[in-house]
Amino acid sequence: MRLFLLVAGAATMAADFALAVPGNMRNSEADALVLRDGRLLFAWTEFQGDGKSDWTGARLSARISSDRGTTWGERFTLQENIGAMNVMEPDLLRLKSGKVLFLFARKNSPADCAPMVRISKDDAKTFSPPVPMTITPSPSYTGFNHDRAIQLRGGRVLMPLFFTTDYRVDPHIRSRIYYSDDEGASWKPSDTILDLLQSKAGAQEPGVIELNDGRVMAWVRTDLGRIYRAYSRDKGKTFSELQPIAGVESPRSPQTMKRHPKTGDLVLVWNNSTKDRTPLSTAVSRDEGLTWTHRKVLDETAGETFAYTSLEWLRDGVFLSYYAAGPAGISLRVKTLPLSWFYQ
Repeated sequence: MRLFLLVAGAATMAADFALAVPGNMRNSEADALVLRDGRLLFAWTEFQGDGKSDWTGARLSARISSDRGTTWGERFTLQENIGAMNVMEPDLLRLKSGKVLFLFARKNSPADCAPMVRISKDDAKTFSPPVPMTITPSPSYTGFNHDRAIQLRGGRVLMPLFFTTDYRVDPHIRSRIYYSDDEGASWKPSDTILDLLQSKAGAQEPGVIELNDGRVMAWVRTDLGRIYRAYSRDKGKTFSELQPIAGVESPRSPQTMKRHPKTGDLVLVWNNSTKDRTPLSTAVSRDEGLTWTHRKVLDETAGETFAYTSLEWLRDGVFLSYYAAGPAGISLRVKTLPLSWFYQ
């Protein structure tokens, strides 16, 4: 049975959603989806055993909340482990047609990780069987972060992936954006491979967001103390050269970027540091990511580090998740905040 630690306030709810315990020392990488009736479906990577690495066995578990994440129903398995190692990184996207696109990574080895695709036509009650995304090279260690898939205004779906042939032999990561014009049934890779030759780690864990002028901005995590970004003018087929985002420091840690539903500003969730995964912070951009203001601390609990965030807009708020790593293991933490929080 999972433990829930609730800190309630007039407008804010924070909770340790899934605590690390013996036999389940890591709970991480999660994504949420607002169902048509207003309930919240929340899926995460639930590891089995006492291991905490990305190679530990894991399944994708889920719970449903009827009250914006204050209380939760029983845990159920959203995706069994069909990999020789694990399944990770749930990604749930509501398509314009009403269907739900569900992607996850199936990991057999550091040389064989593949994105898998499932589709629901009944509001996430049932999903089609998992089908591997066509990737190049294949087999390869090709993965992605949770909460990354987006659908452009014109209907195209973008899924940013990172890859190397074998992580044990070549840990230098490159990134590539895949796109689908048939709601995830088939995928094509971008002509551009995003890479940073001056970086030992490479261009890792990409994300994408559509800008107001129709361009797509892609960003990657690096080991260079900065977030790097590139732009596409053809809906994800080609991208410019990666350049650092001015004025924003970041360690080798992933970021989340979404558009605020009320103001239209971009919201960034990241580690505001050059080396450490703490503090976990937020910032706002009113000029499509050129500059960032309203920097706030989301979490800086002593003795912990934070990463692998997700963000889901609610009707009158925002639901965030991230992992909190400490001596006791890696636990999954969630927060529900008012939309105005980013500007206070």
